[in-house]
Amino acid sequence: MDWARDGQNWPNAAHSRFVDAAPHRWHVQVAGDGPVMLLLHGAGGATQSWRHLLPLLAERYRVVAPDLPGQGFTRMGTRMRCGIGPMAEDVTALCKAEGWVPEIIVGHSAGAALALEIVHRDLMQPRAVVGLNAALSKFDGMAGWLFPLMAKFMAINPLIPPLLARMAGGEARVAELLTSTGSEVDAEGVALYRSLMTDRAHIDGTLAMMSQWEIGRLLDRLPEIDLPVILIAGATDGTVSPEVSRKAHAQLRGSVLAVLEGLGHLAHEEAADVVARHILRALDTLPERTTALRASG
Repeated sequence: MDWARDGQNWPNAAHSRFVDAAPHRWHVQVAGDGPVMLLLHGAGGATQSWRHLLPLLAERYRVVAPDLPGQGFTRMGTRMRCGIGPMAEDVTALCKAEGWVPEIIVGHSAGAALALEIVHRDLMQPRAVVGLNAALSKFDGMAGWLFPLMAKFMAINPLIPPLLARMAGGEARVAELLTSTGSEVDAEGVALYRSLMTDRAHIDGTLAMMSQWEIGRLLDRLPEIDLPVILIAGATDGTVSPEVSRKAHAQLRGSVLAVLEGLGHLAHEEAADVVARHILRALDTLPERTTALRASG
């Protein structure tokens, strides 16, 4: 997307800035004061996904929300660093370049997997991770090899992104796709997702991420993660079943789980006040950071 054309109507645009941190040119929104809280959106989303939640969290934290490489307004410096490992390294490099030391990392969907990859590799040492409808599972059965293969094919075919952008169609089609997530997104949200879904560069970045996304190794190491993980799942999530969060909860030693009735995959967009309340209440119950806690990780 073009910031000069679309950015002035972007949610929380007053908090937007651009940062050159190799290898990408990042679009980041920064708001509030206090300990740093890093927000990582899911595949196919962007900072607009946090439009309601960011101001609420910024009342207590300095919230940092980047668009991931190739998505939203962030421009990829290379298409070869969209897997979970390289992306974890590049997000860390961005934070170091700006002097941000996140105390909390909040990830939605694939962003939750990215947050846990950062923690497991000890790239950052946050006090806790929050996973919203965390995508912590692999595709099952035939989809396990077919879907990634299709994503890789689409990612290398230059004709696919513009074709998918045209197929996204009008707002009615986008609204239908969003409804399939189990969430009720407002009219503003539908229009914003349509902007993303009809943008060739955004689709290209999303396909690059999907084609390189491999989290099997992370899933095997979930029991090794030794810090508080707050899992929040929508009971009606049609994209990532709440059973995924229940399974992750059983593997993560320091986790707590809340399942929110009546909310879907985009719970933080349809009920930001409810999600913010759960996040802040859970964070308030955490013990103070200690040297011993980090030494045991």
